Parts: sequence; structure tokens; C-alpha cells
Amino acid sequence: MTTTEKKLRIGRIEFTNAWPVFYHFPVQKLANSVEFVSQVPTGLNRALAAGEIDMSAISSFSYGENFRDYVLFPDLSVSAYGYVNSLLLFHKKPLEQLKNGKFALPTTSATTTNLLKIIMNKKYGGNPTYSYAPPVLEDMMKDNDAALLIGDHAIKAGWQDSGYMVTDLGQEWKEWTGHWMSFAVWAVRKDTIERSPELVKSIFDGFVESKRKSLEDLTGVINEAVLKIGGSESYWEHYFRNLCYEFGPEQWSGLELYYRYAWELGFLPEEVSIQIWSDNTRVRVTE
Repeated sequence: MTTTEKKLRIGRIEFTNAWPVFYHFPVQKLANSVEFVSQVPTGLNRALAAGEIDMSAISSFSYGENFRDYVLFPDLSVSAYGYVNSLLLFHKKPLEQLKNGKFALPTTSATTTNLLKIIMNKKYGGNPTYSYAPPVLEDMMKDNDAALLIGDHAIKAGWQDSGYMVTDLGQEWKEWTGHWMSFAVWAVRKDTIERSPELVKSIFDGFVESKRKSLEDLTGVINEAVLKIGGSESYWEHYFRNLCYEFGPEQWSGLELYYRYAWELGFLPEEVSIQIWSDNTRVRVTE
């Protein structure tokens, strides 16, 4: 990178579920070329769309809103085939009885809030009333029939005996559709690729290697989670091993279904094409 080139700004999701991809990233090696911006997913979604950052881990839904401007890195996501343990809906009655209930949503993510709306509409035939609130379970449940928590807020609430019924939306999606669900993806602005193709490749390689090292030995990631969030080493071992950080055809297929449902319900303005970065000159487009 020449002295006249600006550093590439990379968004980092603050939630623990993305830590393995970032934990061993070669920050020192690329210190003169990149800088990180840490926020919750909705903050990163806005920053990438505005061009304030160049690439980021973002809510999968945000890619659907901006797919004409982004491409996605392969091999990198936060996905699950079933239980996630950090996307939890707390509710007072079975969901079948809450078709027209009142649901409190967090402001920290876009993918999961829309996943809940898809499930309630498409699976249960419901049309609940939704409102947004800070992610504090007891406050959210005061005037609502259900409350959605994601990320570390969901993990901590899940450790408590709240007395509510709890539904893991990853498992709910799998049981209903039989598909994977990808909650976060790694997106790059197309103009960033055009401007700095070699650096984009180096960053991609750094993320893939970080993921490999983390999953080979999760000790450092687990210890940091215990220190910062709480819980036991065994809990975090199971949590990270249960998630999938790959992003290939199985994950693409699940995400395409999610996008189709979101478009059919009017959450997205048009059908979404998933474009996958493959080298510095072309992208693969899923069909």
C-alpha cells in the first residue's frame, strides 16, 4: 500500500458468535493497511451501506438489502443447522396461540428479527404486533407476549430460569424448512474490490486462516468468553463447536430461501441474487 492509499476499514461484530473468525486475524501483519471498527450488527449494516467502512461481517438480511453493491466472501459466515443458543425467543404461551400476540424485538440485528416475522407469518399464519425495545428480558416482557434476544444478551438470559417458554429460532427454521440458516456473512463493497483487489485477497486469506486456527484450538477464544461474558469452559466449547463458520452451497441454499420469503412478505424490495467473491476478477452468482 502506498502512502496515498487509505486504510481499508473492516467491521467487526461485537457478539461472541463471530469471535473465531477474528481471533487470530493477522492484525500486526496488515497494520499499515487495515483498521477495525467494532459495533453491533445493525451499526455495521448501516456503516457498510453508507460506505463508511469497506467490508464487514454484517447481518445476512443487510446483504439482501444491498446485494447490488456487495459481494460475499465464501467460506465465512455464522451459520447453524439447528440450535444456535444465542437467538432465543422467550414467550408466555405456545407460538400457535400467539398468532396475533405482541412481540418485543431488539434493535441489534436485522436477520433474526425478520426470521421471526417470516416464521410467524409463513409457518404459523400469524400477524403479531412488533415493537422495538432495549434487550432487557423482564422489561421487554412486561407488556408483551414474547421477546426476542440475540447474541450475548440471549446467552445470558438463557442461563437464567425466567419461567418463560424458550424457542431457538435456528432450530425452529431447521424443523420447518430442513435448511441451514446463516445469520451473519462477510460482505465486501464492490468498489472496494475494484480499488484494492490484492489487499482484499490478503484480508480474506487472513480471515480463513484465523478461522482455521481458532477451530483447531478454541482455548483462547473460550477463555476470553469466560472472562468477558461468564459461563463455563464446557458451555463455550459446546457453543462454538455447535456453530458453523463455513459458507458454501448448503448455506447459500438456506439463505436463498430466507431471502425469497423475505421478498414475498415485502421485507425486501426485490429478489436477491447471492454473489460470491472468488478472485480479483470475477464473482460466482448463485442460481
